[in-house]
Amino acid sequence: MDFKKIISESVQPHIPRAVSEQEITSLIETPKYAHHGDFSFPCFQLAAHLKSSPVTIAESLAKAIRSPYFKKVENIGPYVNFFFNPATLSTDILLNILSKGSNYGSSTIGKGETIVLDMSSPNIAKPFSMGHLRSTVIGNSLSLLAEKCGYQTVKNNYIGDWGTQFGKLVVAYKKWGDRNTVKKKPIDELFSLYTKFHVEASQFPELEDEAREVFKSLEDGNQEYLQLWGWFRKESLQAFQQLYTRLGISFDSYRGESYYNDKMDEVITMLEEENILVKSDGAMVVKLTEEALPPCLIQKRDGATLYATRDLAAALDRFRSYSFSQALYVVGQEQRIHFQQVFAVLSKLGFTWASNMHHIPFGLYLKNGKKMSTRKGHVILLEDMLNEAVKLAHKNMIEKNPDLPNANEIAEQVGVGALIYHDLKNERTNSVEFSMEDMLTFEGDTGPYLQYTFARASSLQRKGETGTETILALDDDESWGLVKKLHAFPEIIHQSQASQSPHYLAKYLFETAQSFNKYYGKVRILEQDAQLTYRLTLVSAFTTVLAEGLRLLGIKAPENM
Repeated sequence: MDFKKIISESVQPHIPRAVSEQEITSLIETPKYAHHGDFSFPCFQLAAHLKSSPVTIAESLAKAIRSPYFKKVENIGPYVNFFFNPATLSTDILLNILSKGSNYGSSTIGKGETIVLDMSSPNIAKPFSMGHLRSTVIGNSLSLLAEKCGYQTVKNNYIGDWGTQFGKLVVAYKKWGDRNTVKKKPIDELFSLYTKFHVEASQFPELEDEAREVFKSLEDGNQEYLQLWGWFRKESLQAFQQLYTRLGISFDSYRGESYYNDKMDEVITMLEEENILVKSDGAMVVKLTEEALPPCLIQKRDGATLYATRDLAAALDRFRSYSFSQALYVVGQEQRIHFQQVFAVLSKLGFTWASNMHHIPFGLYLKNGKKMSTRKGHVILLEDMLNEAVKLAHKNMIEKNPDLPNANEIAEQVGVGALIYHDLKNERTNSVEFSMEDMLTFEGDTGPYLQYTFARASSLQRKGETGTETILALDDDESWGLVKKLHAFPEIIHQSQASQSPHYLAKYLFETAQSFNKYYGKVRILEQDAQLTYRLTLVSAFTTVLAEGLRLLGIKAPENM
């Protein structure tokens, strides 16, 4: 049931045919104030067609439009305000939600198309920081939203397992490392060595040259260095997998940067054949003057490759492997120029599919208003924050419900969900200030608030006993406000997916939970009367939508809290 379509079909017979139904639909607005109706139609653009003032047109339309769908139609100035009839529409909307269940809001927009996502992509030999959480949870939600809209998805974890930083790590390990110490706490010790390298290099710059030479040897197949690198990689991936399991996130591919080490020559050959690879100060670059971009560096003076070289090889490999309709790079906004260069170089090579590749940027995680830095050790580790969040969630829940069964399991769901929601509720290009206290509260715009609301509604379902199968729709503002929010779910999913912005869904879920709690506070839902079945049907529809919405954000919905 499309509210806007009902309105446009009601307006169409009373205006010139030159104004299409699609144009009418595009003009329909949601009033700022509820007492102005469910929707409004501004008449400014009709003035030229009807040779009359918008106010006069609005008055005429309000008098002419009659439909059982509308409780009333009235004008306020140049706007025609539509008040839908809850008794006519509510039951059909709710039964539609319940009949579709978790499939409510699904569509076939992307049928037959594949979206490839480049996401998470932590660097091996470094702890998984809160900085990597953004790419991970944004990418996961975008994948779930795309699947909800009918797309096939491929989630690539483009592990940072190659590059000059591994020359630095090998140098640090050989100078200061101890194998037994690394074995005991591999990630912590490797991170400590990496940090020490940068401290020492600030006093002894020649260390940077040594690291570059070591990485070049690593690229050329030095067995000692390759063995160390392989060990670093294995230990890191095992640690990362534990975190992904806690987050409930899986991947279809772990092809990291190293996978493309022997596939970059093909790209370099292509660039040479197209005569777009030129020498500049001893290095090889692709000039992007027409695109108003800096030259894209392909090879350094010493022959070592760069991020761009590997990203070009990876893009080619992904298109050959998946024939993607879209390729999304969920990477921080500081890499904007890099991706513009990569996409431009692919276009110069004649790959038309490069126009379907998009950088999905996001802001930083901040600590006390400052950017986190892995090099200097000023970093919040995800594992520590997960543990702290779960511990605090457990404490808060036990205070509310001392006899809560499965408290540890639920605390894990709430703590993890709090971190995810705190990220996704923000518009992704904005930076996020980390605050454990803010994200774990059960009041306001938080994950625990949504989960607690779901648990409350689930409790009502368990307690409810209907005495009749007849659903008598109510004509009250509280239930109708909630029904309207539930009805909007498919539209919100489409908006979130099309804009690649999960925060629209997060905002919607918070507003819908507020609407439910307002309803819960004003209505005796379990009262045994003729409308009990309707109220329980409304509660059931709400839990269906909230659980599915949370799932699309990557958050679990516990039935007890």
